[in-house]
Amino acid sequence: MEGKSVAGRIHEAIHRLTAAEKRAARGLLGSYPTLGLAPVAEFAQQAGASSATVLRFVAQLGYKSYPDFQRALREELEERSKSPLQRSHSAAGQERGDNNFLDRFVSQEVDNLRSSAALIPASEFEAVCARLAENKGNCYLAGGRFTDFLAGYMEAHLRLIRQGVRRLDGRPATRADQLIDVKPGDLAIIFDVRRYDPSLTELATELTARRAQIVLVTDEWMSPVARFAKLVLPCRTEMGRTWDANGALFTLVEAVIARTTELSWPTASKRMGSIEAK
Repeated sequence: MEGKSVAGRIHEAIHRLTAAEKRAARGLLGSYPTLGLAPVAEFAQQAGASSATVLRFVAQLGYKSYPDFQRALREELEERSKSPLQRSHSAAGQERGDNNFLDRFVSQEVDNLRSSAALIPASEFEAVCARLAENKGNCYLAGGRFTDFLAGYMEAHLRLIRQGVRRLDGRPATRADQLIDVKPGDLAIIFDVRRYDPSLTELATELTARRAQIVLVTDEWMSPVARFAKLVLPCRTEMGRTWDANGALFTLVEAVIARTTELSWPTASKRMGSIEAK
């Protein structure tokens, strides 16, 4: 589990937790990461579990002790909140005059792609694609400042292979009008990377209230939207530079589109044929 955020470890381990441990997990995700920084007794009380259950839950995530678990949360919180200016200090000036910058950058991006493939549980990826291929209900997409283009790109492709695809507007007033049409069981795919967009957390809250199923595409530190998500697809974005890189997220989107098309080919091919015939 090296390199995974605490939230990422929870989503990976959730299927093997006991009922009591799941209460601890949901309690933490519901107040993430604040509850995990509290003393064990307070964590247990607020999650509706015993202190012993919380400690077993922490061990299931791969931490040797509760202090180790809290240390990981604090480090994660620090990384999640770093601005581009804070990230640039370590990289500034260290590679000036090197003519191989592009080669090194591409190599880092390739490493991120491989790491992302290892980071995403195959079962989560397949579940997202299968859900899209079912073609049941509507599918809503939304992104933040640096990820809205991913929502738009995915929307353009999904419209060709299934019905009921709709991109949620970034303006709160327009988005509120669109949310009126969300029905229980509809799917919502949200893209959110650090520094996370509070409006997307608000959107996830509203979608959850309307009983939509949320899929989160995020980075290795996990957007706060994770607490509402049924399925989570985390990608590596860290480059050790001023800006994170979204290449792995873009590749993931293309992989989802390709797999969904394969799974829904009998209906997708007819829909695509009808569109081409116009």
